[in-house]
Amino acid sequence: MGLLAAIAGPLGQQLSSRSTGVIVAAALATFCVLAVILNVLRQLLFRTPEEPPLVFHWVPFIGSTISYGIDPYIFFFNCRKKYGDVFTFVLLGKKTTVFLGTKGNEFILNGKLKDANAEEIYSPLTTPVFGSGVVYDCPNAKLMEQKKFVKFGLTSESLRSYVPLIEDEVTEFVNRVPSLQGAAGTFNVPAVMAEMTIYTASRSLQGKEVRSRFDSSFADLYHDLDMGFSPINFMLPWAPLPHNKKRDYAQKKMAQTYTEIIKARREAGGEKDSDDMIWNLMSCVYKDGTPVPDVEVAHMMIALLMAGQHSSSSTSAWIMLRLATRPDILEELYQEQLSVLGSDLPPLTYDDLQRLPLNSQVVKETLRIHAPIHSMMRKVTNPMPIEGTPYTIPTSHVLLAAPGVTSKVDEYFSNPAEWEPHRWDPSASGSMKIEEVEEKIDYGYGLVSKGASSPYLPFGAGRHRCIGEAFAYVQLGTITATMVRHFKLENLDGVNGVVGTDYSSLFSRPLNPATVQWERREKS
Repeated sequence: MGLLAAIAGPLGQQLSSRSTGVIVAAALATFCVLAVILNVLRQLLFRTPEEPPLVFHWVPFIGSTISYGIDPYIFFFNCRKKYGDVFTFVLLGKKTTVFLGTKGNEFILNGKLKDANAEEIYSPLTTPVFGSGVVYDCPNAKLMEQKKFVKFGLTSESLRSYVPLIEDEVTEFVNRVPSLQGAAGTFNVPAVMAEMTIYTASRSLQGKEVRSRFDSSFADLYHDLDMGFSPINFMLPWAPLPHNKKRDYAQKKMAQTYTEIIKARREAGGEKDSDDMIWNLMSCVYKDGTPVPDVEVAHMMIALLMAGQHSSSSTSAWIMLRLATRPDILEELYQEQLSVLGSDLPPLTYDDLQRLPLNSQVVKETLRIHAPIHSMMRKVTNPMPIEGTPYTIPTSHVLLAAPGVTSKVDEYFSNPAEWEPHRWDPSASGSMKIEEVEEKIDYGYGLVSKGASSPYLPFGAGRHRCIGEAFAYVQLGTITATMVRHFKLENLDGVNGVVGTDYSSLFSRPLNPATVQWERREKS
């Protein structure tokens, strides 16, 4: 009996433990099934006619998050077929109303500040990366002043001075990077272009001191700070995760680096010797007479570096990948330079870029088909009725604009899925149905085109329109022209078309790796 009791005791405990586990698992499964059933019944039986149709989903909270996250554009077009231009879907528990088309872009991107704002959406994600007191971590009126400082710093003189700096950086880079040495070879486009664009931006827009640090530990700090835009941080930017600890350390070190540069410049007498943005911001004063504090200058410089780098690196990568699929266009670009600039191909200038229409059209067409940001969101702060519909968007919703959708429909562009720079030829204007809107408005940082009713909005519209648009065109145009002088590009044998798109963050970028083959031009 003693032996049986000794065996039965632990065995009984195991069986009891297993039974408890089975009961808990069964209860959990029952709860999940009931949650799904109640969620479906609520959608079928309790629709609110004053709100846009809700995209059907099985699982509460998750909603349509997965299908939206895999490919936003496929999701948008599928929903458009079923529900029209206005619909609501559940994104991680939040009801998100999408309004597609030019009317939707106008409604959301030119919405009144009292009705919708971006700060509540983006501040939790961007403030730990950029720093306090700038961009979305300040009142909108102050942000508009900061945008004015940056916009007015991008003078035509500044842009002119940037072109030779960018060309020199690209030339030095392609003559140094191992994967681009020799007469021919292959390279991973996203990785190479990301490194190249950050060197060009840091040397021109950021200044020579920042550029000198990118050859050492500053590049590692940038990487750690960039991880602050990890997908999980859309929900948990404050979580004490390893990548967030690295993010916070990198932000402090980078801010310290910028403030040290500013301090050294002031101690040296503050004599401006270049057109970089640090010099511009150092002399700026808010409307109330307060000079921009050095720490805010540092944080604005971090914001410029981080925000500009994502869009420029992805767009420059897309340009190279697209040219690899169209060697004929690449050769046209080269011949354009020979014809316009001369067979000796002198150093590029700002005026030269204006004389290379196809070069500009390659950039423009790439931005059309690969808009850097696929979704632009606003928090509804006052109920917003949509004219011509029975819908009013309540304050519990988030608004989502997707300007990239209008650039992908044949209503405005013939064969919209085709990458064709010649669609922008003046003689080919009949292939597009675009009404240019010249109405100007001043949100506090100078007159800008409202432009939200245009189907081509790669830099957004409204008060949050990207102020780096002019610099982006100069940077991308110079990089493209310089690369064309050095290389012929083709897809790898057996590869057709371009790689897919990574939509896992705010920015649409090529899936990595994406390898193409290159051949050096004899003249370079």
